[in-house]
Amino acid sequence: VQLQASGEGLVQAGGSLRLSCTASGSIFSINVMGWYRQGPGKQRELVANIISGGSTNYEDSVKGRFTISRDNAKNTVYLQMNSLKPEDTAVYYCNVLTTRHMIYWGQGTLVTVSS
Repeated sequence: VQLQASGEGLVQAGGSLRLSCTASGSIFSINVMGWYRQGPGKQRELVANIISGGSTNYEDSVKGRFTISRDNAKNTVYLQMNSLKPEDTAVYYCNVLTTRHMIYWGQGTLVTVSS
């Protein structure tokens, strides 16, 4: 199983970026798809996730600015990030939890927001 993420980049504060992550390989059934991030000197934290039925969860600091969505047919999860702030600078990791309780991680995607 592989998770391939894309969309990394450098953007000015107030700008937008869209991350995507596609799962491939022997995935029987994906339950939860999500994004985590790890900023400089910080622990990895959940940014947002989306359950197979469509329910979403967001970390408080990104509510109203980030939107997570998924395309189940493509095993792909997206993170639309608007009104970016310098404190959003981090390596973003996509994450998948299957119905068989297997967890997979993407390789990390660097998002840099300049002030």
